[in-house]
Amino acid sequence: MSALWQRGRCRSCGAAIDPIHWQMEAAALAIGVSAGLVAPGAAGMAGAAFGWLLLALAALDWRAFWLPDRLTGLLAAIGILGAMADVPPPMADRLVGGALGFGLLWAIAAGYRRWRGREGMGGGDPKLFGAIGLWLGWRMLPAVLLVAALIGLGVVVARRLAGRPMAADDALPFGTLLAMAAYPAWLMMIGALA
Repeated sequence: MSALWQRGRCRSCGAAIDPIHWQMEAAALAIGVSAGLVAPGAAGMAGAAFGWLLLALAALDWRAFWLPDRLTGLLAAIGILGAMADVPPPMADRLVGGALGFGLLWAIAAGYRRWRGREGMGGGDPKLFGAIGLWLGWRMLPAVLLVAALIGLGVVVARRLAGRPMAADDALPFGTLLAMAAYPAWLMMIGALA
């Protein structure tokens, strides 16, 4: 049952429910409504599934630096199914986007590891970007990557202004940033086609 409906308290014991639950519910509602408004029907349902999976992945990465392969794989599989159901973009663009998204971030991570001698990106980030490419196609990937990087830069600036500067080895959940950039990109892409 909804944390908001229960006024932030557990129904059985009365303990406070972490506010993240009602925030996730509100975000999921906004995703479903926006997908339905931009693309009613099958495309909207596919878009809502895209957004909800991105929301779950973003939350897991933000809280635990974890992008489960099962969720990322499901995101990728539904992206392929979307093309089979004639939801734009076409299959060829999606396949190139999947390969390019994965390959680009994998190459960046491998290059950083070789150059610095340590990990700079988790193994789930290239998989997530590949799955996003299977949804958006290759043409949207540069914009998603740029927006994700700008959001990350905004987080760093906000932390600095709050008096909590980040060190060079502090980590940001890049999967969260990619997810935050990808869903609005899908809305814009589908909205432009409508």
